[in-house]
Amino acid sequence: MNLVWKLLRQHISVPQFFGFAFANLFGMFIVLLGFQFYHDVIPVFVSDDSFMKADYLIMNKKIGTASSISGQSNTFDNSEIDDVAAQKFVKKVGKFTPTEYKVNANMGVNGTNVLNSEIPIESVPNGFVDVPLNEWKYTPGSKIVPIILPRAYITMYNFGFAQSHSLPKLSDGLVGMIDFQMFIQGNGHNMSFKGKVIGFSSRLNTILVPQTFMDWSNNFFAPNSHSEPNRLIMDVTNPGDEHIGKYLSKKGYEIEDEKMNEEKTTYFLRMMVTMVMVVGLIISLLSFYILMLSIYLLVQKNSSKLENLLLIGFSPNDVAKPYQILTISLNLAVLFIAWIVLFFVRSYYMNIIETLFPQIEDGNMLPAFIVGCTLFVLVSIMNIIAIRRKIMRIWCRKD
Repeated sequence: MNLVWKLLRQHISVPQFFGFAFANLFGMFIVLLGFQFYHDVIPVFVSDDSFMKADYLIMNKKIGTASSISGQSNTFDNSEIDDVAAQKFVKKVGKFTPTEYKVNANMGVNGTNVLNSEIPIESVPNGFVDVPLNEWKYTPGSKIVPIILPRAYITMYNFGFAQSHSLPKLSDGLVGMIDFQMFIQGNGHNMSFKGKVIGFSSRLNTILVPQTFMDWSNNFFAPNSHSEPNRLIMDVTNPGDEHIGKYLSKKGYEIEDEKMNEEKTTYFLRMMVTMVMVVGLIISLLSFYILMLSIYLLVQKNSSKLENLLLIGFSPNDVAKPYQILTISLNLAVLFIAWIVLFFVRSYYMNIIETLFPQIEDGNMLPAFIVGCTLFVLVSIMNIIAIRRKIMRIWCRKD
C-alpha cells in the first residue's frame, strides 16, 4: 500500500482539496446550525405556561374604530358570560376582576430600583391558576400578597436594565431576589403591601393576585365602585376546535393570548429551518461531487500505474484503501471543525435567547452530534463505494 500512497502524493492537488474541505465545511455547518438552532429555540414556542394550562384561552371583545364611535362597550355583562359558558366547547368560564383603585408599585433587585409606576392588577378564580393553594392564598389583614408577574417584565429587565446596570439576570429559580412593594390608596386609606413573587407567566400582560385579595381590597378601598370584566378566561375541550373560531368571529370576540400566534410562528420557524438545511445539504452534495471528481482525476492520472499494481498481485481493496482513507479523513476533519465552530456560535445565540427567555433550558449539542455523525457515515459509505467501483473498473479492464 506504500506504493499507492506514493502515487497518490505525486498527483494530489492541495488547493483543490482545500476547496473541497471549505465547501463541505460550509455546507455541513449550515445543516448542523439549522438543526441545532431549531431544537434550541422551539421550546420557547411550544412550552406550556407554568401557571395556566394549554387548554385555557383568554378572550376579549374586538373594539374597532366604528365600535368606538358607536360607544359599544368592551366589557362582558352577565348574559354574555352565560352565553359563553353555554357553548359545547367550553368546560368553564372565569372572569378577570380588575382593581377599582389605584396601585403604585416599586420593584427592586439586589437593592437597585427597577420599576416605580402605576400598574394594572387583576385576578381570576383560583381554579384557573395552576399553583398549590398553600402558595396562592391571601388572608385579609396580611401585608404579604402572592403575585404572578408577566414574563415580559423580566424579559425587559434582563435584556435592557440588567445589562446596562451590571445586575444579575433573573430566571424562575431566582424570584426570591425580587423586592416588590405595592402602594394602594382609596376610600381614605393608604396602605403598602409586599408582593411575594411566586413566578412568571408568558400569557399575562397584567400582574395577577389571588381572588381573595382582590375581593377584600376592592371592598376595602373602593366599596362603592364596580366594573364589569373586559376579559374572560375559558377552559376549553380542544383549543384547536374549529367551532371556537366560528363563535369568536360571530360574536366579535378574539383570543388575546399568544397561543395561536405561537403555532403560526412555530410553523414558519420549521419552514425556514427546513429551507436553510436544504441549502446546506445542496452545498454538501456539491462539495461531495467535487471531492469525487478530484478522486476520479487522481485515479485516472494513475490508472496505468494502478493497473500495474493490480497485475503484480495487489488486490482492489489494497489499491482503493489509501483513496478511501483520504476521503474519510477529510470528512472527519470537516465534521470536527463544524462542531467546534457550532459550539462557539451556539454559545453566542444561547446567551441572547436565555436573556430574553430565562425559563428556557440550556440544552446540549446532542442533535448536532447525531445529525453530524449520520451525515458523516452516509457520505463516507458513498465515498468508499464510489472509489471501489472506480478501482474495480480498472481491475476489469486489465482482464
